[in-house]
Amino acid sequence: MAEEKETPEPTEESAGEAGAEQGGSAEQPAGAEQAPTAERPEGVQEGQAAEEVSKDTRMWAMICHLAGLAGYILPIIGNIVAPLVIWQIKKDDDPFVDEQGKEAVNFQISISLYALISLPFCFICIGGFMMAAVVIIDLVFLLIAAIKANNGEHYRYPLCIRFIK
Repeated sequence: MAEEKETPEPTEESAGEAGAEQGGSAEQPAGAEQAPTAERPEGVQEGQAAEEVSKDTRMWAMICHLAGLAGYILPIIGNIVAPLVIWQIKKDDDPFVDEQGKEAVNFQISISLYALISLPFCFICIGGFMMAAVVIIDLVFLLIAAIKANNGEHYRYPLCIRFIK
């Protein structure tokens, strides 16, 4: 009773369109954007920021941002001292590390100030919520910055007071 409909076999054009609609990748003609590789992350085209910043430089910029996690081991000063030390050691090697190091240090100083401001509010009920918000904001933006720096992209933190210019 139920008839099966014959579906035509997909051609290269329709397979490419279907793959693109489903988020998959289809074979692309020469000159089109290539698949991401270890050297060129997804979303960065050839000739963009990742190509102009060396892999070693991107790694040090990423480490500057991730050094802010030291604040969870040594509160209040660890998150400032660790990125500051890495930035001071590597700032003369490359302008990208210098810029991202300044961003990391400025953001960690700002986060420390926000944590200190929310501390007195712990005596009333909202202090715990404020402190939790500061921790979440720190972790989220720190990880975003580290990923962007590793991709060779320039990143500026929101909610950051620029103490070092």
